[in-house]
Amino acid sequence: MDTGRIETEVPVLVVEPPARSRIADAARGVVESEEAADVRTVSSVDDALATLEERSVACVCTAQDLPEGTGLELLEAVGDAGPPTVLAPDAGDESLASAAVSAGVTEYVPGDRPRADLESALERAIRTGRRRRNRRARARAFDAVFDDPDSFAWVLEPDGRIRRANERALEAVDASAADVRGRPFPASPWWTPLEDDAIREAVEAAADGEIVHREVTLPSADDDSHATSGAAGDADARTLEVTIRPVRDDGGTIRSLFVRTVDVTDRVALETELRESEELHRVTLNNMTDTVLVTDDDGAFTYVCPNVHFIFGYSDEEIYEMGTIDELLEPDLFDREQLAEEGVLTNLECTATDKAGREHTLLVNVREVSIQGGTTLYSCRDVTTRKRREEALTALHRTARDLLYAETDHEIATAVVDDATDVLDCEAAAAYLFDTDENVLRPAAHSAGMTDLHGPLSAHRAADDTLPGEVFVEGEPRFVPNLQESAAFSNPTTELRSVAVVPLGDHGVFVAGADEVEAFDAVSRELTDLLAATAEAALDRVERERRLRERDRELQRQNRRLTRLNQVNEIIREIDGALVGAETQEAIATAVCDRLTAADRFAFAWIGAADAEDDRLAVQAHGGSDHGRDYLDAVSLSLESDEPAVRTAAEGTTTVVSNVARDLRDQSWRRAALSRDYQSVVSVPLSYDGFTYGVLTVYADRPEAFDEMTRTVLSELGETIAAAIAAVERKRALLSDARTRLEFDVNDEGFVFTRLARRAECTISFDGGMRHREDGTALFATVEGADPEAVASAAADLVAVRDVQVLGDERGDDERGGTLRLQFSRPFFAVRLADHGVVVRSVDATPDGARLVVDVPRSVEARTSADVVATAFPDVDLRSKRRVERTSARDLRSALLDRLTDRQLEVAQVAYYSGYFETPRDRSGEEVAETLEISPAAFYRHARTVQRKLFAILFEELDVQADVAQMVE
Repeated sequence: MDTGRIETEVPVLVVEPPARSRIADAARGVVESEEAADVRTVSSVDDALATLEERSVACVCTAQDLPEGTGLELLEAVGDAGPPTVLAPDAGDESLASAAVSAGVTEYVPGDRPRADLESALERAIRTGRRRRNRRARARAFDAVFDDPDSFAWVLEPDGRIRRANERALEAVDASAADVRGRPFPASPWWTPLEDDAIREAVEAAADGEIVHREVTLPSADDDSHATSGAAGDADARTLEVTIRPVRDDGGTIRSLFVRTVDVTDRVALETELRESEELHRVTLNNMTDTVLVTDDDGAFTYVCPNVHFIFGYSDEEIYEMGTIDELLEPDLFDREQLAEEGVLTNLECTATDKAGREHTLLVNVREVSIQGGTTLYSCRDVTTRKRREEALTALHRTARDLLYAETDHEIATAVVDDATDVLDCEAAAAYLFDTDENVLRPAAHSAGMTDLHGPLSAHRAADDTLPGEVFVEGEPRFVPNLQESAAFSNPTTELRSVAVVPLGDHGVFVAGADEVEAFDAVSRELTDLLAATAEAALDRVERERRLRERDRELQRQNRRLTRLNQVNEIIREIDGALVGAETQEAIATAVCDRLTAADRFAFAWIGAADAEDDRLAVQAHGGSDHGRDYLDAVSLSLESDEPAVRTAAEGTTTVVSNVARDLRDQSWRRAALSRDYQSVVSVPLSYDGFTYGVLTVYADRPEAFDEMTRTVLSELGETIAAAIAAVERKRALLSDARTRLEFDVNDEGFVFTRLARRAECTISFDGGMRHREDGTALFATVEGADPEAVASAAADLVAVRDVQVLGDERGDDERGGTLRLQFSRPFFAVRLADHGVVVRSVDATPDGARLVVDVPRSVEARTSADVVATAFPDVDLRSKRRVERTSARDLRSALLDRLTDRQLEVAQVAYYSGYFETPRDRSGEEVAETLEISPAAFYRHARTVQRKLFAILFEELDVQADVAQMVE
C-alpha cells in the first residue's frame, strides 16, 4: 500500500537492536518532518521506558528481539494506558501474534511482510494515537469547564434526569453525587425556591435540540440552612445565568444535556446601577445649583440649564429672551484667543445681578464645545456665600491672632466683641462671663450698637429663665429669628429683632444681634459658632495658664514640704540609730532630745513621765537652747496644769499649739514660752501596745512650724520611742537576777484558760515552758479532775487553740488528770506581757477563775507592771508582791537552751510531760514518736542528743567550780 506522508506533533519511538534500521527507515518514510528528531530510536527496553517517562510519543514501534529483553515485554510494560504500539518481529509465528494480541498491541507486522505494510501499520498507529490525544484533550477541556469552581455544572440524561454534578454544585446543597444522581433536574434542591417552571421548560427545549439561555433569580433564603444558600452566596436574592446545551454523538443523536450556571448578580447589579446613574445624572443636571449655558459664536443661547433660576432668578424662557450671554454676565469676560489656544478657561470670577437686583459673585468655567450648534459652554457657580465666608474667616484669623496675646478673661471678651462687626457683619455684640462664686452671668464687654439697640445690659443668674442663662446651662447655641415672637431678651423695649446666643464653654456666653428679622443665615450661624469657639479656646488657654501658675506655686509648696520631710526623715534616721544602741530608758530619752534639737532643727525638746506620788510630770531628759531648763522650772507641770505636755499626758492624744502668741493672757505657760522665743509647740504620747511611757514635747522658734506631715512623723516617732523603751525593759528583764513576783486573780470570763476549765469542769495549770513560734505559742498544761481526752476535745472547739495533744493520762482511784500540749494562735497574752518585760511564771485556772503569777525585773516598777497586766485583762486584782532571786540553775538552763535546737527542745519537753522518763515509763518511745509524728529512730536520736548536751553543760560547770576551788586554796 502506498502511504502518504503525515505530520505528527510528537515523535515516533522506534525500538530495535543496534546497527538495525528497518523499522526506523519505515517510520521516516511515513513521518513528514524537516528534522530527524521526529523519529526517535532506542535499542533497549529500559531506554524505551525511560523515554516514555520523559515525554509523550505518537506511537511505539519495536522489534521482538532486543538486548536484555523482548518487544513483547516492552508492550506489556506500556499497557493500554500508553501510546499505540506496533510489534514488527523479524520472523513471526502464530504464538507470537497471539501473545501480541493478548498484550494489547495496536498493529502486528512480521518482518517477512513488505515495507509498505509496516508503513501502513505505522500510519494507522499514529492516527490512532492522534485520536486518543484529541479525545483526552477534549475530555480535559470538558473537565476544566465542568469543574470550574466559579460555576455550577451538571450532565443530564436527555429526559432531564441528573447524571453528574460538579463539586461546586454538590457543596451548595451539601449533598453527595449519589444523593442527586437520577433525580429530575427541575425538581432538584438547587431550584426549589423558584415558583415558576422556567428550568423545566428550558430542559425540555434543550432536549429538543435547542441551546437555551435563561436568567433566573433565586429569592433570599430566610433559613441559613436552606439548600440554595450556597448558590446565593449570602442572604440576598441572586441572579443566575443558566445555559443548557444538547450533546450529540457522531450520528447527531442527543445523548446528554450539559448545564452550566454562572452567578451574574454583580453584572445585573452593575447594569441596574448604570441605568440608575444615567437617571441620576439627568436629575442632578436639572437640580444642581451650578448653571450650565451653551452659546454659539455670536453669544446667542443654544442651551439653558433648567436650574438657571437657582442663581439668576430667571426662568430658562426669560434667559432665552435676553438674546446673548453679555446681557447676563459681564461683557468681555474672557479672551477669545486664549480660549482658542487653551480650550478651557477655569475659575473666572465675575459679578452678576439676579432678577431681584441682588449681586452675586460667580466662578465661571468656559470650554470650547460642539453640541447641537453650540460652540461655547459656560458653567456658573455662585460663590457669594463662600466669598463672604472667606472674608469673615480672614477677619476671624486676625481675631484669633490677637487673642493669643490676651492675658485675662476681660481682654478676650473685649477683643471678641470689637471684632464681631467685621466677622459677623452685625451691629450689636456682647460677652457675658460667669461668676462662679455668685452663680451669675455678668456682662464683661459690649459694642456701641448693642447699647443703641438694646440699652444697658444686666446680669443674669444661671438658674433664671432668661435666654443667656438657658444657653449657658444647656450648652447649646440658640438663634432667635424674631425676638418679638419669643421670650424677651432682657429688655421688652429692645430694638433687636434677630439674636444669636452661643455658649463659651464654662466661661459664659457670646451674644450677637441685628435690627432685622432672620438676619442669621447658615453662613452667619457658622461664623458665629466659629467666633465663639475661638473665644472659648482663648478663655481655656488663659484658664490653663492660670492653673499652671497655681500648680507651680503648689509644686513649690510641695517642694518645701518635701525638703522639710527630708529633714524630718534625717532626724528619724539618726534617732532610730541612737535607739538601737541605747541600753536604758534614760539613754533613749537623752538621745531623742539631743537629736531633735541638733543643728537648729527645733529650739527645745524634752521627755517626761507622770509621777503618781507627786501628781506631776517628771522630767526625764531635755535638749536644745539654754532657756529650756529655765522654761521647765518656770511653768507648772502639775497634772492639773494646761501646759501642752501635761494635756497630752492626761488625755493620751497629740497636742498642737500652732501659735503661742494667741490667748497670751489666758495661759501663763504661753508667756513663759514666748519670752524664750518658743512660738509653736507639739506634744505626742510615748505609747506602745496600749501602754504609755511618757510624753515627748518639742518647741519651735517660729509659728506654724508643725504642719500635718511633721505632726504625723512625730506621732509615729512617739510609738517608736515607746517600742524602744519596751525593748530595753524586756532586755533588762532577761538580764536581771533580782525580780519582783506579782500574783493576780484574773476574773476575766474571756480568759482562754478559764473558759477551758469551765467547759471541762477541771483545774488547768502550767508553770512556764512556753515555746514561741511565728504561727503561735505552744505550752504544756496539767489537767486535774477530768479526763484529758475530754479536755482536749473542749480545747479543740476554742478558736484561740490551733492544736491540742494528750501527752499523759493519770488515772487513780480518787482523781483523774494528765498532761496536754496546747498550741495557741497569735496573739497570745504571754507574748504581749513579755513585750513589756513581764514574764509569765504560772497560771492556775478553775471554773470560777484563774490565778496568774508573773515576774518583773527589779528595774521595772511593780506598779507599772501591774498596769501592763491590767491592760491585757479587763478584770484583775493584785493579790501579792514579793522579791525573788534567780539562781545559777537559770544560767545552766540558758546555756542548755542556747545549745539545743527548737526541735530537740520540743522532743525533750514532749517526752518529759508524757512520762517517758518515769519509772516505770508511762509512755514508750514509740508512742512519743507517734505523738511527734516522727520515726522512733529519730526520737531516740533527739533524746540522746539532748542528754549528751545536758551532761556536757553540767560537767563543764562542775569543772569550772573545781578550778575556782583550787584557785581559792
